Amino acid sequence: MKKQLTVGIIALLAMVFLAACTNNNDSSPTNDETNEQEEMNHEEMDHEGMDHSSDGEIPEGLEKADEPTYAVGSTVTIKNGHMEGMEGAEAKIVGAYNTTAYAVNYTPTSGGDPVKNHKWIIHEELEEPGEAPLQEGETAVTTADHMEGMKGAEVEIASSEDTTVYMIDYTPTTGVEKVKNHKWVTEAELER
Repeated sequence: MKKQLTVGIIALLAMVFLAACTNNNDSSPTNDETNEQEEMNHEEMDHEGMDHSSDGEIPEGLEKADEPTYAVGSTVTIKNGHMEGMEGAEAKIVGAYNTTAYAVNYTPTSGGDPVKNHKWIIHEELEEPGEAPLQEGETAVTTADHMEGMKGAEVEIASSEDTTVYMIDYTPTTGVEKVKNHKWVTEAELER
């Protein structure tokens, strides 16, 4: 009798467990929703190793903008930040330069997951790139060190734009320490 009761309890628990495992309601995310969430998480993670501040050194050959929309010393608001705490932050323009800015894909030289659509590396931060702009899918080696493992990495051009890029000082909206000489934001990412 005791053995039958034990077998019955085990069978009942197995049925409950199996029923829970096969519950097919529509509350689980679709493949598109899962992929979208993974992509958003990856974009946020892409900048975790970013060295937000720099020494302000300008790459050789980079030309100052003659009449930038936002003059050096002016205050702007970052409207389209590419890192956490940028969007909505007030920034001071430290430098303005005419160049080609690239969003790039690369695998860090220090190892780790590939970085997709990193914004921005400029033409002057590429080793022997030839004439600007490079086309989508072309590759080059970067001299930029905005993130750990970036310098010396082969980058694939995801997109490019001829624009004025700005070096800025800003305090992230997340309340962390002020960022000085951040490289780079494009004109389209700023507003008065």
